[in-house]
Amino acid sequence: MNSTTPVTIAVDIMGSDGGMEATLGGCLRYLQNHASTRLILCGNEQKISAFPMAGELRSHFADRMELHHCEDVVTMTDKPMLMVRRGRNTSMWHAIELVKTGEAGAVVSCGNTGVLMAMSVLQLRMLEGIERPAITALWPSNRGRCVVLDVGANVEANANQLVQFAIMGEAFFRALEGKEKPSVGLLNVGAEELKGHELIRTAAKILREADPKMAFHGFVEGDDIAKGTVDVIVTDGFTGNITLKTAEGTARVIGAWIKEVMTQSLFTKLGAALMMGGLKKMRARMDPSNVNGAPLLGLNGLVIKSHGSADETGFCSALEIADSLVRHPFQEEIKATIAKVRERAVKVQTEEKEVS
Repeated sequence: MNSTTPVTIAVDIMGSDGGMEATLGGCLRYLQNHASTRLILCGNEQKISAFPMAGELRSHFADRMELHHCEDVVTMTDKPMLMVRRGRNTSMWHAIELVKTGEAGAVVSCGNTGVLMAMSVLQLRMLEGIERPAITALWPSNRGRCVVLDVGANVEANANQLVQFAIMGEAFFRALEGKEKPSVGLLNVGAEELKGHELIRTAAKILREADPKMAFHGFVEGDDIAKGTVDVIVTDGFTGNITLKTAEGTARVIGAWIKEVMTQSLFTKLGAALMMGGLKKMRARMDPSNVNGAPLLGLNGLVIKSHGSADETGFCSALEIADSLVRHPFQEEIKATIAKVRERAVKVQTEEKEVS
């Protein structure tokens, strides 16, 4: 599927920390830049119509945008299991349902992550051979950007699940960046083969023996993420989420320090004015909005989680990622690779038993 093939994306327009100005503004910006995509906005029609951007969307893009009224909305305090039973009238549930029925190729939501995950798994189910979904994060690095997963879906993950995360991350990076053989590393406390607990060493062994086509780098450490040592960094959701939040906090602190230094005196303000072009580029590279949009990999359908606090630039970025992925057969690649790895892993285990 090429960039001119018409696709449809379902949008859960409700639930943003920044309000519907962010989600509606992101949709407007996205439609202005993409002539081959339709959007189905899911949300409370009365609340949406109160925003001027809704009128602008209708007047300029009536042929490429439709609104599905949903009475209820998922809030950030709602419990996943409760909303799975009682949230059938919410904008989030309906947006996911459009992917299930094939009316949309992807869904984008900035709502409650836990509820989004639970509703998506219930409606779309898992890809064959995948045990658990994983949340990805795009990460700026010295070599461009890399992918880290899982960053919050699974507090714990066993060796086989880490292997599955690696396969999904590799296919995702290939789809997004066009790199034929992305390099993959397992996040560990050291790069040496003997470092780390048995679980992660087992995962490394499976990847080396069962997927020889993968560009498996081995173990990487925390500082390798920013260095861009590998394209895909694999870890459990507990470690990944802490790493992600630490990096986001560090970026904000550094940004605040730079602003403080540059506005201390007349001379520093003059220097900042002279460096404005470079400072804007650096701010753009550090801005999470420019890499917003985390796919929930492993589902039998494409679900993109936008950051709840994303502005219209960030929400547009999430729509851009959905647009790129829905046009790429990376889901089929994941299923094919998983099947081959499972087959080869069984063969290796059988051979080891025969030798012993």
